[in-house]
Amino acid sequence: MQKQLVFLHGWGMNKAVWQLCQQTLATDKSLQIQALNLPGFGGEALPTSGFSITACAEQLAEQLPDHSILAGWSLGGLFALYLAHHYPHKVSKVVLVCASPYFCQSSEWPGIKPDVLANFATQLQRDSNKTIERFLAIQAMGSEHAREDIKQLRQLLASLPAPQQQALAGGLNMLQSLDLRVVFSELKQPVAGVFGRLDSLVPAAVVDDMHKLNANFRAHVMAKASHAPFISHKDDFISLLKTII
Repeated sequence: MQKQLVFLHGWGMNKAVWQLCQQTLATDKSLQIQALNLPGFGGEALPTSGFSITACAEQLAEQLPDHSILAGWSLGGLFALYLAHHYPHKVSKVVLVCASPYFCQSSEWPGIKPDVLANFATQLQRDSNKTIERFLAIQAMGSEHAREDIKQLRQLLASLPAPQQQALAGGLNMLQSLDLRVVFSELKQPVAGVFGRLDSLVPAAVVDDMHKLNANFRAHVMAKASHAPFISHKDDFISLLKTII
């Protein structure tokens, strides 16, 4: 019986970022693979009620096969956790890729500095394209081949329509305020994580805190990777993913 592996992308992105991984994994006949656009990204329609975690998750759940393994990158990780909690028959396992249940840094939690997210929100109102470009640069920061990583991500993104402004604003608000640490701690399904040691958005230091919340959590830190390990170190990422799923 084939395993259902579903990829969810991050903020400002679309499902095309998973294209290289999908091509490589296509030879594995034990897997049925798909990638989904988050609502409002890559040409996917927004929920009629607007961009909220509840409405967006409902829309995503309708596209998910039962017992899916969800691999959620960055913002996609929040959706993966929410879906696993609220639609347990749809999700058999969660793999967080450079994602945590709470993205905002506080005195007791490693994450993105609040002023960085606030600056993104301000810039988004002025120029969404420049904001996404800056976000791409931060994602690749620390990578050995950051320029090539950014170029590859940009090319993949260009294959699908640009994100809607409402989705960009709503997704950024989730990164600023959505706290799923209780959900993460109570999740019944297995949860694993892949992190980049050089990631400046989701610091690998968060792994210890996540272990304290969920003793069954299994984390893997890629020593030379930043925030997009499936781009910068694709083969290593896929090898690791296969051992997890």
